[in-house]
Amino acid sequence: MTPWQKTDWRSKPRVQMPEYTDAEALKKAEARLAKFPPLVFAGEARTLRKELAAVSRGEAFLLQGGDCAESFAEFSGDNIRDTFKVMLQMAMVLTFGAKVPTVKVGRMAGQFAKPRSAPTETVGGVELPSYRGDIINGFDFTAEARIPDPNRMIEAYSQAAATLNLLRAFSKGGFADIHRVHAWTLGFTDSEEAEKYRDMANRIQDALDFMTAAGLTSETNHELATVDFYTSHEALLLEYEEALTRTDSLTGQQVDTSGHLIWIGDRTRQPEGAHVEFCKGVINPIGLKCGPSMTTGDLKKLMATLNPKNEAGRLTLIARFGAGKVGDHLPKLIRAVQEEGANVVWSCDPMHGNTIKSASGYKTRPFESVLREVQEFFAVHNAEGTIPGGVHFEMTGRDVTECTGGVRAVADEDLSDRYHTACDPRLNASQALELAFLVAEELSGRQASRQAAAS
Repeated sequence: MTPWQKTDWRSKPRVQMPEYTDAEALKKAEARLAKFPPLVFAGEARTLRKELAAVSRGEAFLLQGGDCAESFAEFSGDNIRDTFKVMLQMAMVLTFGAKVPTVKVGRMAGQFAKPRSAPTETVGGVELPSYRGDIINGFDFTAEARIPDPNRMIEAYSQAAATLNLLRAFSKGGFADIHRVHAWTLGFTDSEEAEKYRDMANRIQDALDFMTAAGLTSETNHELATVDFYTSHEALLLEYEEALTRTDSLTGQQVDTSGHLIWIGDRTRQPEGAHVEFCKGVINPIGLKCGPSMTTGDLKKLMATLNPKNEAGRLTLIARFGAGKVGDHLPKLIRAVQEEGANVVWSCDPMHGNTIKSASGYKTRPFESVLREVQEFFAVHNAEGTIPGGVHFEMTGRDVTECTGGVRAVADEDLSDRYHTACDPRLNASQALELAFLVAEELSGRQASRQAAAS
């Protein structure tokens, strides 16, 4: 058998990718990227695979979250900090509920490209190519902005490098201290609207007070002041992914250094397609979105292709069906996995199946629908006796008004106040943290049931 090459995807059918009009400019951009330093390292990707293997056994829980599509215009240190901050808060609450470590993976430092439901869009009778994310073309509704520009890959790399630099500083420089994180969370639960979450916050405080009394402080235990934080994105623009794929000097294996975890979207998971062909050859952990159209036959074929050695931590199946539909689709996929004896992480993406158009004309996602899909995901896994390993949210640390509902009660008429997303609606900081409390309650209940069964 011919060894896999990172260029093999080029001979496969491709979808959701741009057709660049300037072949020479594309060639030059790819050549520049290929000379740039790696954004992440093979050892980090291997460590994440080990942590995800623990998730697959129920010994850890996966939290994946961040922007629907990172923006060049919205790029700032404050935005990175605020999203990282709310993810730390969510992780602390989830760890308390699950009683296992939370693996933290951001949709950051690479989530620049977006698949679209149609190749063009029409505004005021004018039809133009769809916006596909800042790494491909511009958001402005002009013919010039919508032309795919390969030099945007260079700017995306630069932004990703700066983001990773700041994330590493926040992770290891004291910003992630467990006591600081909990103080932020107490600020949320002190509000009148979030009073119902105060009991759990107080129990977390009691646990921290006990640890301090026992001599476990940030000064004596370095792990209380630092965290491991990984990055992820959809591997949609394969020219970018190929250019950043390097040979690991220790093993000789191929690693995509654009991010720690890359995933294949629901629109690009054709078993014989370019995206699957590319992802099968790199050692990174791989995510696979599973929507309503996923068949058991395709899932079995994809698992065999993407994880032929059936290694734990290699493959994360990200379920995205929509509230009220989980019971129609998830059980048969779980059983297909069991029939194959496959090692996978099951994660729930309750965002993409719950997008609606509001009465005010804005695309939004009701908080109640997002929560309902998570609850249905847990219920199905409980019924099947399998492990609900994680959650996957589109969210931001900013106080946006893009999803309705939550304790701060964002209403339809509020959406226009701070609707900043370039693509899909995101949970704001308050909604994201509230969801973490509600998921933690699910995890805590599951933990209590397992303990009762064991006794």
